[in-house]
Amino acid sequence: MKAIRRFTVRPVLPEPLAPLHELAHNLRWSWHARTRDLFAAVDPDRWAASGRDPVRLLGDVPPERLAELAADEGFLTELAAVGDDLNRYLEDDRWYQRQGHGQGPGQGPGQGPGRLPEAVAYFSPEFGIAAALPQYSGGLGILAGDHLKAAGDLGVPLIGVGLLYRHGYFRQSLSRDGWQQETYPVVDPDELPLTLLREEDGRPVRVALALPDGRRLLAHVWQARVGRVPLLLLDSDVEANSAHEREVTDRLYGGGSGHRLLQEILLGIGGVRAVRAYCRLTGHPAPEVFHTNEGHAGFLGLERIAELVAGGLAFDAALEAVRAGAVFTTHTPVPAGIDRFDRELVARHFGPAAELPALDVERVLALGTETYPGGDPNVFNMAVMGLRLAQRANGVSTLHGSVSRGMFAGLWPGFDPEEVPITSVTNGVHAPTWVAPEVAETDVIDRTSDQELWALRRMLRGRLVEDVRGRLAASWRRRGAGGAELGWIDGVLDPDVLTIGFARRVPSYKRLTLMLRDPDRLTRLLLDPERPVQIVVAGKAHPADDSGKRLIQELVRFSDDPRVRHRIVFLPDYGMALARTLYPGCDVWLNNPLRPLEACGTSGMKAALNGCLNLSVLDGWWDEWYGPDFGWAIPTADGAATDDDRRDDLEAAALYDLLERRVTPRFYERGADGLPDRWIGMVRSTLTRLGPKVHAERMVREYVERLYVPAAHAHRALTPDAARELAAWKARTRAAWQGVSVDHVEAAAATGATAELGATLGLRVVAALGGLGPEDVEVQVVAGRVDAEDRITDATTVPLKPVSGPDTEARWCYEGPLPLHRTGPYGYTVRILPAHPLLASPAETGLLAVASRASGEGAGVLMR
Repeated sequence: MKAIRRFTVRPVLPEPLAPLHELAHNLRWSWHARTRDLFAAVDPDRWAASGRDPVRLLGDVPPERLAELAADEGFLTELAAVGDDLNRYLEDDRWYQRQGHGQGPGQGPGQGPGRLPEAVAYFSPEFGIAAALPQYSGGLGILAGDHLKAAGDLGVPLIGVGLLYRHGYFRQSLSRDGWQQETYPVVDPDELPLTLLREEDGRPVRVALALPDGRRLLAHVWQARVGRVPLLLLDSDVEANSAHEREVTDRLYGGGSGHRLLQEILLGIGGVRAVRAYCRLTGHPAPEVFHTNEGHAGFLGLERIAELVAGGLAFDAALEAVRAGAVFTTHTPVPAGIDRFDRELVARHFGPAAELPALDVERVLALGTETYPGGDPNVFNMAVMGLRLAQRANGVSTLHGSVSRGMFAGLWPGFDPEEVPITSVTNGVHAPTWVAPEVAETDVIDRTSDQELWALRRMLRGRLVEDVRGRLAASWRRRGAGGAELGWIDGVLDPDVLTIGFARRVPSYKRLTLMLRDPDRLTRLLLDPERPVQIVVAGKAHPADDSGKRLIQELVRFSDDPRVRHRIVFLPDYGMALARTLYPGCDVWLNNPLRPLEACGTSGMKAALNGCLNLSVLDGWWDEWYGPDFGWAIPTADGAATDDDRRDDLEAAALYDLLERRVTPRFYERGADGLPDRWIGMVRSTLTRLGPKVHAERMVREYVERLYVPAAHAHRALTPDAARELAAWKARTRAAWQGVSVDHVEAAAATGATAELGATLGLRVVAALGGLGPEDVEVQVVAGRVDAEDRITDATTVPLKPVSGPDTEARWCYEGPLPLHRTGPYGYTVRILPAHPLLASPAETGLLAVASRASGEGAGVLMR
C-alpha cells in the first residue's frame, strides 16, 4: 500500500551533538573535506547509502548510535573543531572585507566614498550546489553554484535567488535499446538542507503575485546556506494555491511557454520581493547591485521600476535608476538559446488586471521588443529586456563576449560590433568543489616528484574505473539485464590505459557523436594493442529534444558492441556525484563543439584543476587560454564554403589524427626512469600555470572590480533628482538628434604637405547640434587602418574641442590634432555622440551621427 502523504520525522540529537545540525544545514560541507569526514565517521555505511548527504544521514542514524557518539570524547573533540572552523569561516574578514577602495580610518567596505557594494543580489533559474540539492540541469546552474561558493569564500555579500523545483531536473536512465528515459523524483524540502523563511510571529513568508482573471500565485521562500551566502528559493507548492498554480515550480525547464513565463515572472518579480522580505527579517543590507544570470530572471528589473514608481518617480526616471545598479550576464551564443514569448501572452500578465498595475503595459512590452533588422515584433525577447534593463552586460569568455556583441549589435544601430557595450568575464570553477582531495593535498606541485605525480594520476584513474563499473552494472540492470549477463563488466576499463572523458548536455552543436564519424578508425584507436584508448561518456538530452536522444542512442549502441564495450562506456544520469570521480580520473578531456557556439565550457576547467589535459576545439575558454603545454587544439573547418557534413568530416579526421599522432604517443612513451616524462610535464604545467586562471575566485573578483563596484557607484549617483535629470536629458537628446550632423570636415598636415609617419593632421569640423550644446555631445575622430572597402579596423578615437559657435545656422566649429602613428592604408571619419557624466558607455543611448563623404575633403588619408 502507498502512503497518501509523506513527511519526515526528524531525529532529536543529544545535546553534545547539537552542532551536527548546523553543519548539516550549511552546504559548505559539500566542498569541505574535514566536515564530510566527520559525517562519514557518524556511520560509514549509512553515509554511503545516503549518497553522502548529511541531512539524510542524520534522519537514518539510530538513537543508540547517536547516544554512543554523544559519549565518544574523540568524536566530540573533532565535532567541536569542525564547528569552530565553520564559525571562523562565517565570521572572519576575508578578501572583500580587506579591500581599501578609498576607505578612511576605521571604515569597512560598506563605508566611505569609494566603498564596495553593501550587498549584491544574484538571480539564476538554477543553482548547482551539491547533489543533495538537485536544482540544476547543466553548466548554467553549476556556474551559478560556483559563483555563490566563491563569493562566500571571498566574503562578497551576495544573496542568491532562484526557484525550488519539487521535481528538480529529470533523472536519466536508458531503455534496453539505448533510448533516454526520464523520471522526476519528488523533492521534499523537509529532507533537504533548507529552512523556511518565517515572519517574526512564526508564519511562513508568502510572496504573492497577481495573475490574470483575478487569480493569485503564492510562494513560500526556502533558505539554503551556501557557506556565507544565503540562497533564497521560491516554492509555489502552497496549499492556498490552486492545483495549476501549485505546479508552477514543479520542474526545471519543463512545460510550455505559458508555464515557463509564470516561472520567470515568479523568479524575477517574486525574487525581488523575497529579497526584500529576507533583508527586513534578518537585517541583511539591501542589495545595491542586482545581477541577472541569463535572461530568465529579467522581470526583476520591472519590479524594481515599480518600487520606484510607487515612491514617486516617473517610469523613465525609474528606468534610469534601475539600470544603473544592474548587471546582465548572457550565456548563449545563438539566438535560438534565448527565451522568447508571444507578445500578447506577456501583455496579459501585466497592467491593471494583473501584475505591476502602475506600469503602462506598452512600456513593459517595449523593453523586450526586437526592434532590430530581422527581429520579430510579435515576440518578447528576455535577453533584449535584460540588456535594456542593465547598464552593464557581459559574456562568459573573451570569444563569447565578441560573439555577443555581434549577436546583439542591432540594439545599437550604427555602432561597430566591437563598440557594443557588452564586455566579458570568463567563467571559473570552484576549486574546493571540483578538485580531488588527494590533488588538493599535494600543496606544492613543483616539489612533487614525477613518480609521486604519476602514482597519483594512476590512483585517480583506478578510482574512476571502479566507479564506472558500479554505475555501468546498475545501468544495465535498469535496462533489464540479469546478473548472468554482466560478468563482462568486471573487465571494463583498465587503470593503466589512456582515459578520455566527454560529459555535457547533448544539444546538437556539442557534437556528442563526432567521435563516431569514422567508427572503424575509432575502433582501431580503442583496441590498439600497444597504445589503446578508453572513453567515458555522459550527458543528458532535454526531454523534448528527440534529436539529442538519437545522438545518445547512437553512442550507446556503439558502446554496447561486445568488441569495444570494455573500452567505451556511456554512463546515464550525469550529475555532480559522477563528476567527482570523472574529472580527476580522466587523462584527457574532450570537447568538440561547433565553433563559436560554446559560450565557455567549464567542464574542461574542472578537469584541468585535477591535472587532466584538454583536447578541444578553440572555443569558449580554451580559445582564450590554450597553450601547447596544457593540451591540444582541434583544428576547425569553419570556412563559409564548408557545409555541415563536410565540416564534421574534416574536424573528426583532425581529432583522430591528433589522438593517433600526438596524444597517445605522448602518453605511452617512457623516459629512462620508466615514466612518461613529457606527459607528466604537461600535467605539472596544467596544475601550476593553467589551474590558477580557471578558479571561480578569479572570476568573482573580476565581477566585483569591473562590474559590481561601478554598478554600485552608478546606483548611488542616480538619486531621484539625478535619475529625473538623466531621463529628461535623454528625452531631450533623442528629440533633438535628427538635427545633429557633421556638416564639414577639413584636414591639413601640420608638418608638411604629405601624410607621413609621425606627422599630425589638423582637423577642423563644422557640426550642427540640433539645439543641443557642446556639453551634451562629444565630437570624435575615429581613425585606423582601412581595408579595401575603406572600413576602419583596429580603431582609435580622438576627441575634438569646440573652438567657436554657434554661428547664424546654430553650427559649432571643432578642432583637434590627429597623430599619424601607423604606416600603410589609413583612414578616419568624424562622428558625434551624446555625452553625459552618468552614461556608462558612449554607445549607451544608441545615438550617433557620422560624417558622409560629401561632408569632407576625402574619404580618408593614404599614408606611404
